[in-house]
Amino acid sequence: MNQSINPHDLGAHAVADDLFTPVDPAAFNAVSPPIFQTSLFTYDSYEAMEDVFAGRTRNYIYSRGDNPTVREFELLVARLEGAEDGRAFSSGTAAITSTILSLVQAGDRVVAVRHLYNDVYRLLVKLLDRLGVAVDFVDPADHDEVRKALSGAKLLYLENPTSFVFELQDIAALSAMAKEAGVTTIIDNSWATPLFQKPIQHGVDIVIHAASKYLGGHSDTVAGVVVGSKEAIARINATSYPYVGAKLSPFEAWLLLRGMRTLRVRLKEHERSGLLLADRLKQHSAIARVRHPAFQDHPGRATLSGYAGLFAFDLNPDIDVARFVNSLRDIRLGVSWGGPETLVVPAKVALQIPDRMTSFIRFGVSEQTVRFAVGLEEPELLWNDLQQALHAARR
Repeated sequence: MNQSINPHDLGAHAVADDLFTPVDPAAFNAVSPPIFQTSLFTYDSYEAMEDVFAGRTRNYIYSRGDNPTVREFELLVARLEGAEDGRAFSSGTAAITSTILSLVQAGDRVVAVRHLYNDVYRLLVKLLDRLGVAVDFVDPADHDEVRKALSGAKLLYLENPTSFVFELQDIAALSAMAKEAGVTTIIDNSWATPLFQKPIQHGVDIVIHAASKYLGGHSDTVAGVVVGSKEAIARINATSYPYVGAKLSPFEAWLLLRGMRTLRVRLKEHERSGLLLADRLKQHSAIARVRHPAFQDHPGRATLSGYAGLFAFDLNPDIDVARFVNSLRDIRLGVSWGGPETLVVPAKVALQIPDRMTSFIRFGVSEQTVRFAVGLEEPELLWNDLQQALHAARR
């Protein structure tokens, strides 16, 4: 039989919070983990192949399932999160969809926090509705409302902080409520990454990342990953992952492994610049409000050990949003975040989506709100750009 490594035994090599130690040192002695750019793996005999297909032994078969480079990435994220296992996908949305579909069936009910990522909102209200799954949205700060909604529910979906408006939630308290009600908890931890928040330590069952963001860090790949217990990942592997076809390619897994080597230093720079600019914006006469977790006196801050460079601010009514954005010179207009470039997204644009089925409209995001993803440029350059654009945008 070929000598490829057992993809299900690599966790034995785990070393907590080590971004540089390969999950399987014996297989990856190279300084940079190699790309196993292959679609399939062969066997030396019929007997060897039959053992794998019959489940008597475990080995690689086809890269739509397991691939050594992808597996290295999956288990690295699992290790950092304190999880037992992981599964990577071709996008964060694919990871979320496959995870939810592995847990619910017709007649079930999902509880989700308000202001969650727009595509997840549409998934819950469009696709799950067609499948006969009900959804209740709750204010995570209203624990009585959450506790009532959890009764008889199957799943609780969290983000800390939430998308665009950056509301915090007490994930330890909410997870405890869910456990008491026998409800599985999922959290999107893309904003904080495993370095700034470890939800599993606070009782969350399953953690998901849009790896396209900070984990990759270079705006050159789209990917997602979900981590949790061996049982949770086995359920995903058995019920949804093989059939949706949303596999992560070996090359993109390699890009993610490369990006994660600088995750710690990048996050520190995003945090430093983000806090500096958020504080200055808070004091600017053109700004009505800065939506940054560091400025919120909330129990949800307790699980955060640092602050990412993504936040939002509300422009005063006398500031024209379109004129402000068009006046920016160094800051770019674009979706996503987590890369080296600084980006803005005005809520006013998202509010124009034709079918109006967005969390922005459902939960009331102001047209004056602008999401700000601070990159790795010199912060004084960014501050000067913000100042001149705000001045130019006064009505």
